[in-house]
Amino acid sequence: MGKPKRISVSSKRQITIPKEFYEDLKIGEEVLCQVVDGALVIKPVQEEVDFSEFILRDLINEGYQGEELLREFTHRKSQINPALGQMIAESRDHIVYSNTDDFFDELNGEAEDE
Repeated sequence: MGKPKRISVSSKRQITIPKEFYEDLKIGEEVLCQVVDGALVIKPVQEEVDFSEFILRDLINEGYQGEELLREFTHRKSQINPALGQMIAESRDHIVYSNTDDFFDELNGEAEDE
């Protein structure tokens, strides 16, 4: 994780994302903003990936064709979002929040030297 940076908030509640963070996260035109455990989390909006071509290629290689191909394609495509949601939920289970206080101590200039 990069070193925290203190940034100003304008009278219109606007902030400027440091260039280093902007480039590292490959931020585009929009971000998602959310409060998590008392912290403001800003994440880049990820472009939606279309897996259709990959699904169709696999189905054709598996020998599907005609109406059966269409049914199986529709079924597998409907499984993508739940599978991605499950992967995200599982990855969140592995995040260690014990360093949150350390992060804010460092942000406030109170971090201990290692």
